[in-house]
Amino acid sequence: MKLTSTFFALLFIAMLTSCTKSSNTETVSNYPVSAKVDTVDTYFGVAVPDPYRWLENDTTKAVADWVKAENKVTFGFLDKIPYRTEIKKRLEALNNYEKLGAPFKRGDYIYFYKNDGLQNHYVLYRKKGEQGETEVFLDPNSFSKDGTTRLAGVSFSKDGSRAAYQISKGGADWTEAIIINAIDKTPLQDTLRDIKFSGISWRGNDGFYFSTYEKPKGSQLTAKTQSHKLYFHKVGTPRSQDQLIFGDDKNPRRYVGGGLTEDERFLVVTASTSTTGNELHMQDLNDPKGKLITVVNNFDNNHSVLDNEGSRILVETNLNAPNNRVVEFDFSKPGVENWKDVIPEAENVLSASTGGKYLFADYTVDVKTQVKQFDLQGKLIREVELPGIGSAGGFGSRKEETELYYSFTSFTYPTSIFKYDMASGKSTLYNQPKVDFNPADYETKQIFYASKDGTKVPMFIVYKKGLELNGKNPTWLYAYGGFGVSLTSYFDPSLIVWLENGGVYAQPNLRGGGEYGEKWHLAGIKMQKQNVFDDFIAAGEYLINEKYTSHDYLAIVGGSNGGLLVGATMAQRPDLAKVALPAVGVMDMLRYHKFTAGAGWAYDYGTADDSKEMFEYIKKYSPLHALKSNTAYPATLITTADHDDRVVPAHSFKFAATLQEMNSGPNPVLIRIETKSGHGSSNLSKAIETDADQFAFTWYNMGVVPSMVKKDM
Repeated sequence: MKLTSTFFALLFIAMLTSCTKSSNTETVSNYPVSAKVDTVDTYFGVAVPDPYRWLENDTTKAVADWVKAENKVTFGFLDKIPYRTEIKKRLEALNNYEKLGAPFKRGDYIYFYKNDGLQNHYVLYRKKGEQGETEVFLDPNSFSKDGTTRLAGVSFSKDGSRAAYQISKGGADWTEAIIINAIDKTPLQDTLRDIKFSGISWRGNDGFYFSTYEKPKGSQLTAKTQSHKLYFHKVGTPRSQDQLIFGDDKNPRRYVGGGLTEDERFLVVTASTSTTGNELHMQDLNDPKGKLITVVNNFDNNHSVLDNEGSRILVETNLNAPNNRVVEFDFSKPGVENWKDVIPEAENVLSASTGGKYLFADYTVDVKTQVKQFDLQGKLIREVELPGIGSAGGFGSRKEETELYYSFTSFTYPTSIFKYDMASGKSTLYNQPKVDFNPADYETKQIFYASKDGTKVPMFIVYKKGLELNGKNPTWLYAYGGFGVSLTSYFDPSLIVWLENGGVYAQPNLRGGGEYGEKWHLAGIKMQKQNVFDDFIAAGEYLINEKYTSHDYLAIVGGSNGGLLVGATMAQRPDLAKVALPAVGVMDMLRYHKFTAGAGWAYDYGTADDSKEMFEYIKKYSPLHALKSNTAYPATLITTADHDDRVVPAHSFKFAATLQEMNSGPNPVLIRIETKSGHGSSNLSKAIETDADQFAFTWYNMGVVPSMVKKDM
């Protein structure tokens, strides 16, 4: 551990439980020179310069040199933070506990995932029956020497005799599928390569359905992917003989998925052009003359097949039900005019699943889980008694099973597994991890604050008991606000490091998310996107006004769409927070749809090509374009990775170069570019290193020494 001399004198004297103020911050003046080019795009007669366009080309030496130079400055700054190593050690200690996934049956075996503590990846184990001897089935930690190749999914044939598992290298969304005999784990054929955004659904033991794009020309990590297609692959045959089931280049769908009902009678195909709304197609595979029929021929709503009883089909949909409902229809009369409610829409958002011979309705009630059990006809059996207030999931199993396993978690409740008897409704604790902290030391509260237009927005606030509301508590304000994604309470061991050192964690549920159904989502998209930023800004102002924190102690944090959120917020309100941590963000809103599958996000964002009005609206909040020269911005640590083929790193590259150019204040503006990672860390050790750097950067720029660190008294 490296410590400056000021920390040595009383190394073993315990610190106070709160953070202390320090003055050990510094400016950065040696940023790399980012060359500028004369590239200009014209939108509806408006010229928009793009001087850092060259940073989009990830295959050039110039970009590689720029990345190397930026990382040198960034890690040079981080290396000077005296307690960075100690933060990392504490993160490792808190993450070092046995983690167990819910078991599931396939054939004669019971499978489960387990991580001994600090393994980079969970290992998939199995045993033959409850009393069988446990053995390793797949160990992703052995896939590569540096631990950056991960298991991206595994699928078994119905009888459990065959399996296909996908691997991702360096965090990329592109995967490879390896087909094996699941009994003895021997390979059945060569690896299938270049698969993206796909599950694998077996039909019998002979083959399976999967989806992918044609391999793009140019860089596989940045080139646009437009036409997703569903194929059937027969085991033992070359890829060239795969049967095209759905999709074509004349009518491209950006996302296509295919799967079978549990009895393998029906093939279900969903197709969409964006992240919201899908067509629904089905085929009766028992009918030798059966063809794929269209059940829903538009992208206006979301539809998902849950189960079937013979020709009776159960579907979850938000058609005429923004909070979702479960409907039924007979396959012989699939038109929406024949759909009948099984579980009608309620005032709370529904997410349905099937387990045994039951339906489970997971309701989001003010961002907390409530689960109700129904029979397959929609008759209420009971409300499931959960261990407490928090988030539960995993209510699903095969029809022949009488028990299922579900997880329960909250901010201070480590994710635990419960066995649920579906007949009696009794839950039994199956596994609860032992983490090196005391949950009783912490408090979680939910408040509702008013956004700019008066809308009430919920927010969780977590902190150590006894917190003094003096405006001096380092506060981590994290949010997302997009794509109908709901941010619920969950346990993250790394968060405990922030909390135990006197920090506050705040998580608002912004519009654009799905916490209150499709209406909440629609209130934060396209020409309503500013509502999301207003909600986030209002959350920060609430925390300041209530003296949880102040400008000098507030950090705004988010990733992906949340990175856009942070970028837009710091551009609009550079005075709000002391620190900004935008991760893998969508920063160039005028060009996001030009890369990989970015065009699929247009339902939420719109595009600059849609209309002059949309162009002007997007350009106004686009983080890259909203930055202003001669402005003092927060201390900023941008994070991205070289294998992010979802939100390509060029977004962050261009934003960093522009922010370094525009920033007139003393706060550092750095970009941390991870190698062999994608849209998120490719393994646990990289995740811990990133967390340590973000915490260290934040505390250091707030002038705070975390209480874990020993100091002179």
